[in-house]
Amino acid sequence: MSNRDDFLAGAGVNTRLAHTGNAPSDYHGFVNPPIVRASTVLFPDARTMETRAQKYTYGTRGTPTTDALCAAIDALEGSAGTILVPSGLAAVTVPFLAFLSAGDHALIVDSVYFPTRHFCDTMLKRMGVEVEYYDPAIGAGIAALMRPNTRLVHTEAPGSNTFEMQDVGAIARAAHRQDCVVTMDNTWATPLYFKPLDHGVDISIHAATKYPSGHSDILMGTVSANARHWEQLHEATITLGICGSPDDSYQILRGLRTMGVRLERHQESALNLARWLEEHEDVARVLHPALPSFPGHDLWKRDFTGASGIFSFVLKAPDPAQAKMRAHAFLDALSLFGLGYSWGGYESLALVVGLSDRTICKQPAEGPVIRLQIGLEDVPDLRRDLEAGFTAAASVSG
Repeated sequence: MSNRDDFLAGAGVNTRLAHTGNAPSDYHGFVNPPIVRASTVLFPDARTMETRAQKYTYGTRGTPTTDALCAAIDALEGSAGTILVPSGLAAVTVPFLAFLSAGDHALIVDSVYFPTRHFCDTMLKRMGVEVEYYDPAIGAGIAALMRPNTRLVHTEAPGSNTFEMQDVGAIARAAHRQDCVVTMDNTWATPLYFKPLDHGVDISIHAATKYPSGHSDILMGTVSANARHWEQLHEATITLGICGSPDDSYQILRGLRTMGVRLERHQESALNLARWLEEHEDVARVLHPALPSFPGHDLWKRDFTGASGIFSFVLKAPDPAQAKMRAHAFLDALSLFGLGYSWGGYESLALVVGLSDRTICKQPAEGPVIRLQIGLEDVPDLRRDLEAGFTAAASVSG
């Protein structure tokens, strides 16, 4: 380990983000690593080609640029190795393909990201994998759902769109007693606010599309494994031929440099607005784990060191028949909040959450769920925009 690595090991998070994944001395002093694009890599002689006795052999197996990003993610995660994939969804599906086979049983949290559920209900089932969804609040009780053929437990905390918390450590301990692989989609918190491998998770998954990118212009996923599971994960991505591009890796590296300070602003603004919404007469509930009123707040406070900029609230709809119209009126009145998928960028976004896929964490009775991504705009302006939405929603008569 170099002197710089020794220093960074004890440094603050923003210092590490600024200096991890680059080595200026390796590139003539240039601060940022160059983008090395490659498919073909040449060998000096036939023997080296036959034995592949050099670091780089083909573009799908890495370049100095993609390796720089993997090294940065490993430093944040505390992982033995990281793979890069073209999207956040691929970051979930590749480890599923790596560790599940026909005849296996997989336990998936019911508050999972919907495209993950779709993959489980289609591709996994066609592969002969039995999928069962479980209550995110189950904790150590997940042991009762284990079968002799249970091979994987997938967690996501907070849950997608409705933000249910999970006792990740208790679930991991129960799963490991049966030698199950534990995976976690940790996109909401990033490794800055929660480190899955420190809580017993084997495979940590992130949509780098979100906060690592930070600018709504890159699609990428990262998958980081502990030492026991790294080789099998790595082999799977080589076999599948899935990789992240050098250009996108460079952009994610650039995003990492400011991710810490951006997350601080996202967190501060989101909590400000969440507290305001809790007091709003047109809001039934606010779904944000960092609020003491939220059912999973104690777990969040125990295990997480921060909160990001995405949460939801339940819009009051006294007449269920008017729920969709109220939600649409709210969204259509917004000016600063864009109507779009994804999150983690600099701009604020809003959408109506669909929960028809849920079997346990179902639609709230009080009204529709509106998800907000709080960007980097000024809070008073965002509050004024949301108030316009409430005014429009209230104008919808029952």
